[in-house]
Amino acid sequence: MRVQQLSATALQAKLVQVESLVLLDVREPHEFDYASIAGSILIPLQQLPQRLSALNSASVTVVICHHGIRSQQAAEYLAAAGFSAVFNLTGGIDAWSVVCDASVPRY
Repeated sequence: MRVQQLSATALQAKLVQVESLVLLDVREPHEFDYASIAGSILIPLQQLPQRLSALNSASVTVVICHHGIRSQQAAEYLAAAGFSAVFNLTGGIDAWSVVCDASVPRY
């Protein structure tokens, strides 16, 4: 399974369509506390292997970080672990803030 890229606007459209998505944020807790997308769950990247069982491999999973680099690593890990539908949020929470929701602080 190859990781698919998802833009902030494409994610916004999916959320409006009420698709059942898991928004997995892999940043650190202090980053998540400062800025996050509503409904996201936090599992920092380095904790992902130990907490993998908390996720459903059959769910559509969108992985989020600050700019899209850590989330790409996490998404590749999930895909290799057998997750069937994994997306990386291109540009991360920063792109979300700029393009979709200016109420989310930038850092």
